Amino acid sequence: MKNYFDFTGQVAFITGASSGLGLQMSRALASKGANIVLVARREDRLISIAKEIKDEFKVECLPVKCDITNLEQVQSAVTRAIDTFGKIDILVNNAGTGMICSTEEVSDEELLREINVDLLGVFRCSREVGKFMIKAGYGRIINIASIYGLVGNMQSPCAPYHAAKGGVVNLTRALAAEWGKYGITVNCICPGYFETELTRDILKTKEFQEFVSREDPLGRYGNEGELDTTILYLADQNSSYVNGVNLPVDGGYTCI
Repeated sequence: MKNYFDFTGQVAFITGASSGLGLQMSRALASKGANIVLVARREDRLISIAKEIKDEFKVECLPVKCDITNLEQVQSAVTRAIDTFGKIDILVNNAGTGMICSTEEVSDEELLREINVDLLGVFRCSREVGKFMIKAGYGRIINIASIYGLVGNMQSPCAPYHAAKGGVVNLTRALAAEWGKYGITVNCICPGYFETELTRDILKTKEFQEFVSREDPLGRYGNEGELDTTILYLADQNSSYVNGVNLPVDGGYTCI
């Protein structure tokens, strides 16, 4: 009988893991037995989180400071993970940024930063981890895009963000097509509005509450933990025929 959602002995490399969705997904995978490589810029947060995860879930947890816009730091983080665990089974490309600005007011510097973090960062991490997955003949890569990689938006203008996340959506398809022959699946989650420490204040405003109750079929934003089963599904070794999928988790926002 197949053992579903058992990640015992597997290694998950998760970027943007010091807070928000990255932290939630790290805990979800650890709760099912995965050893975790926590990757983010805030080293003090990572060290504290690593101890909490190790104590609670009895797995190994390696904190690694890394800015995904810096190739040398990405390569160093991957090397540390391989030296420590000998492999990386799961890559979750979660680290990202965001901006709200009218397109006519966006500077080239702001545009390039958005692309560098949200698209090129995903590409760098996928390429560097992918080299080892190819050698191993196995891998699960899960990119975190956004509903704004799938649709436009009149509520909060952010064209550079849309462009970058749209790039992640099609990068997912391209890597899935290219690396499937190596036993690597590449899929993407496109979250809708979720409460995190960065979004909490905006989501709780009266204006946003009225917006989401009107525009989302479930009438609300996503709560902590409501991405957990999606990440477990796409990361599971038994999801071996799921490849190149961009999966909205948005309460139905993109279906109307």
